[in-house]
Order: sequence, then structure tokens, then C-alpha cells
Amino acid sequence: MPTGTVRSFNPKYGYGFIRPDDGSKDLFVHSGTVKRAGLEPLRENQKISYDVRSELDGRRSAVALKAL
Repeated sequence: MPTGTVRSFNPKYGYGFIRPDDGSKDLFVHSGTVKRAGLEPLRENQKISYDVRSELDGRRSAVALKAL
């Protein structure tokens, strides 16, 4: 599983971004994904592993989150 660091997460708006350790583009993460993983709330600079899902609009999202 790829790993990364939470760059930002805003529980008020229900989304955030993860910076992958491999240097690729930041990934979108939705609050529903965070809730299913039992990681509420995500904290800035928190290390996590994840899977990547390609969305219909071309964006990439982090799913199946796990705390490291």
C-alpha cells in the first residue's frame, strides 16, 4: 500500500488532502472515507497508508485508509 502524510483536513467541509511519500500529486480524501476507516479526525502531518481510486472526473482519491 502506498503511504503519505495528511497535508490538510477540514472536518467542517468534510474533505482534505494527502501528500504521497512518492512525490506524486496530492490525493483528495473525503470525510466518509475517514469515518469508515475509524480515523476521525485526520490530523495534519499524520502518517497513513491508503489505496488510490480514480474518480470519474479524473481526480485521484485516497481510500481504505490505515494509520501508521
